Amino acid sequence: MTEDEFDAFYAAAFPRLTGQLYAFTGDHGEAQDVVQEAFVRAWDRRGQFLADNAPEAWIRTVAMRLAVSRWRRAKRWLELVRRTPPPDSAPGPGPEHTALVTALRELPEAQRMAIVLHHLCDLTVQQVASETGAPVGTVKARLARGRAALAHLLAEDEADKPVGRESGRVR
Repeated sequence: MTEDEFDAFYAAAFPRLTGQLYAFTGDHGEAQDVVQEAFVRAWDRRGQFLADNAPEAWIRTVAMRLAVSRWRRAKRWLELVRRTPPPDSAPGPGPEHTALVTALRELPEAQRMAIVLHHLCDLTVQQVASETGAPVGTVKARLARGRAALAHLLAEDEADKPVGRESGRVR
């Protein structure tokens, strides 16, 4: 079968085979995928198709086998998932983390970016400057101002907290 003959065969057989495999799989997208894969595999054998006299049957057989193989793989995966217990839930962020994130949100964006890149991402001042496009001196100033602002914001947050149980009692 020449390339042009194969193209004509593909154009005529693909919709029909897709409809047949859709009836078999119950999933139109899956049917298109397996028929397409079968045609890809047939492309290398197109020279033998004239002697075969049943190229559509060959492609249908390959597509059905692919569909069954995918179904089995999905079934095995589902069984594995059902046997595997769900992971323990991860604890939420602690109060210190929440306070830090809240305080970081109060900073101007440039200072926040410098603080996060330098202290949380462990970049050097030079790397922060390169990544933000700011001069090294500007990055140092942003870090200094940002740390001072964070210290002030976090100190305010600590001052707002109650001291303990005893603070509410009258003696």
